[in-house]
Amino acid sequence: HEFLGELALDGRLRPVPGVIPAASSAHKSKRHLVVPAASGALAARVPHSRVIPAPDILTLCAHLNGCRPIAPAQGAIAVTDYSYPDLREVVGQQSARRALEIAASGGHNLLLYGPPGTGKTLLASRLPGIMPPPDAEEALTGLALRNMHTQIDIDDYFRRPFRSPHHTASAAALAGGGSKPHPGEISLAHGGVLFLDELPEFNRHSLEILREPMESGQITLSRARHKITYPARFQLVAAMNPCPCGYLGDSERACRCAPEQIQRYRARISGPLLDRIDLHVPVYRVPAADLLAPSGEAEASATVQLRVCRSRQRQEQRQGCANVLLPPDMLASACLLGESQRKSLESAANRLCLSARALHRTLRVARTIADLEEADTIANRHISEALAYRDIDMNQ
Repeated sequence: HEFLGELALDGRLRPVPGVIPAASSAHKSKRHLVVPAASGALAARVPHSRVIPAPDILTLCAHLNGCRPIAPAQGAIAVTDYSYPDLREVVGQQSARRALEIAASGGHNLLLYGPPGTGKTLLASRLPGIMPPPDAEEALTGLALRNMHTQIDIDDYFRRPFRSPHHTASAAALAGGGSKPHPGEISLAHGGVLFLDELPEFNRHSLEILREPMESGQITLSRARHKITYPARFQLVAAMNPCPCGYLGDSERACRCAPEQIQRYRARISGPLLDRIDLHVPVYRVPAADLLAPSGEAEASATVQLRVCRSRQRQEQRQGCANVLLPPDMLASACLLGESQRKSLESAANRLCLSARALHRTLRVARTIADLEEADTIANRHISEALAYRDIDMNQ
């Protein structure tokens, strides 16, 4: 047997974090895991695990002595129908809503920029509600990571995480750490969304930590006595103002920043990090008349999610993964281009000075746009839209 729990002074067993990874480890070592009764259903969610839920120390002793055996815990049926913030509540912002749908469909990273109060945070919080539901393995991995950090509810089993660390968060808080390494925000967002509001306000070193997991989907923590790799396959959504005062290019208020201030502000975000963000999307001010009396009802998240799921299903059937994970050696076969499309993309890549990484990411975005239209081949309009998310001028 293996035991995990806290013994209270009155003999009761209290739950502690970590029952999911403990149950997985016990199964691999072919042992029974004894946990507090309150943790039994959660631990039993691990496939093929044998979990003994004991309410107190006397009951456990009776079980171990063979006097009163405790029935193994049964895995609870997890809730799959979650209530997320709804896209219907977002007024206007049609171009940003479109980018959000593309991001959810292909798993692409997203940067929202615009003046304060235009709805960047509101839009970001709606992304989990239109993403495809996670499969059982992805859900269990994410649950295990979050369970190492804190106690969790079985009802959150299939919920996409939405992590939003403050811009004062340290590198250790983002990546994880400690004398005994524990997962940070990057890993806790596995299978969900990592939202970084006020992106340039984050410490430069903290932001550079994102580069490895954005490519590999995992992060390695090295300490004097420990070296551990945690999964970190998250979808990055970042938000920022176009300048320090926030009003550069705004239709209502004038910018107060000097050119040097704007340059220093934007230089806080490195080129390699921006290169890894597929969709750069402006979020403009919505007129007061539209906010007070919106015309028509916006699409609900459930409607958008249906299109996203159909698109993701096409991707899985074609290449076995989302478009964002499409390896370079499969791009030619998955992203079929005619001569006209190839020349158009080549010309734009030279004009925009796209790196090899940026070119491949643009091609993946074009493939996602085509999948949303249920098109087998990539057309010029798909490439043009994908390039529009790269050819960005924050001064407009």
